[in-house]
Amino acid sequence: MLRRIDLHWQILIALSLGVAAGMLFPKGTILPGGVQPYAIFDFLGSTFLRALRMVIVPLLTGSIISGIVGVGANRGLGRMFSKTFAWYITTSLMAILVGLFLVNLIQPGVSGHEAVGQRLGLSETPPELAASLEGRGAGDLVHILQRMIPPNPVAAAAEGQMLPLIFFCLVFGIAITTLPEDQRKAQLGFWSSLFSAMMRLTGWVIMTAPVGIFGLMAKITAASGFAAFAPLARYGLTVLGALIIHAVITLPLLIFLLGRLSPRKHFRVMAPALLTAFSTRSSSATLPLTMDRIENGAGVSNRVTSFVLPLGATVNMDGTALYECVAALFIAQAYGVELGFGAQMLVVLTALLASIGAAGIPAAGLVMISIILDAVGLPLEGLALILAIDPILDMCRTAVNVWSDSCGAVVVARSEGEEQVLKKDY
Repeated sequence: MLRRIDLHWQILIALSLGVAAGMLFPKGTILPGGVQPYAIFDFLGSTFLRALRMVIVPLLTGSIISGIVGVGANRGLGRMFSKTFAWYITTSLMAILVGLFLVNLIQPGVSGHEAVGQRLGLSETPPELAASLEGRGAGDLVHILQRMIPPNPVAAAAEGQMLPLIFFCLVFGIAITTLPEDQRKAQLGFWSSLFSAMMRLTGWVIMTAPVGIFGLMAKITAASGFAAFAPLARYGLTVLGALIIHAVITLPLLIFLLGRLSPRKHFRVMAPALLTAFSTRSSSATLPLTMDRIENGAGVSNRVTSFVLPLGATVNMDGTALYECVAALFIAQAYGVELGFGAQMLVVLTALLASIGAAGIPAAGLVMISIILDAVGLPLEGLALILAIDPILDMCRTAVNVWSDSCGAVVVARSEGEEQVLKKDY
């Protein structure tokens, strides 16, 4: 029966059942036969998190390398590629900075000048965590950039050092694009196959998300009761506020200034695709409709549409990058750890690079956020705090991802001299 229910509904049902189970069996409850519900909740949640961590390195490696090599096949479109990539990097960075500003302003992980982690049942105490974080991002930006270069890429992967691994995958992918055609195709076939296999495996892991989220929410509720939900609400509102600022102010302003186009007209054209992205939580699944709306609705040429939008669905994840930044800082605040300027810049850089490797599928951000946590040395356990409301936020950030792709398409089209863009009466 559950297979006939969409995943986001399964997760919401599991969330509700987890809260109910946690309230029914508080921490310390012992059932007949010595059964401890809290231990069962912990087992289910921890197993799901271990499975999530299992797929990170191969999924990230296959995604980035195959994506870079695939883009390299179009290097003949050099001028358009430069414009498109510049748009995607710029808008993703702007989204991250909006999230960084709001999360520092609102501080959802702090309540009454106290970190909410202990209230939410996080196991590591701030002093222990602060000791483990010593030297992680605390230096200047030069040291952060130095740490991006792995002396041993294999060791970096084995030790979960995500930032050096991402850097190596980017450089390795670029190197493959310079190989002779037959060798490049062979490499592309291998890495694309690895990515496809890992997407399938990741899909299996995500299918178990309802069980894992049930365990995580039951564990949190059993340990803290309803006290857990006020910080989660503040965190969710922080993410939503940042997404709204980026989608309603930043991107429309760029359309107006760079493309001399009407953001209102463009939104009316894109409304069906944005609603589809919101409901499916997948920019890849929405891609056919996005391309139709841009080409047949906005009047962008097929030459621009067929290049800019597939590339955007692969590497442009404004909403995801913003969410990852806010989530990482919220978790740090919940643990009572103050991340300095260097550490926050490390979060920004890692969120930008990780968003490039994020797959355009539902809940892909759950996989990518663990990369940010590893980069700054925060325990993956903190992921449990944000899983509860992730389905709703995933819908919103996916819509922002698609909105940014579409904005990039019309701006690039205008820069290529296409005067017919958004000239119809809407």
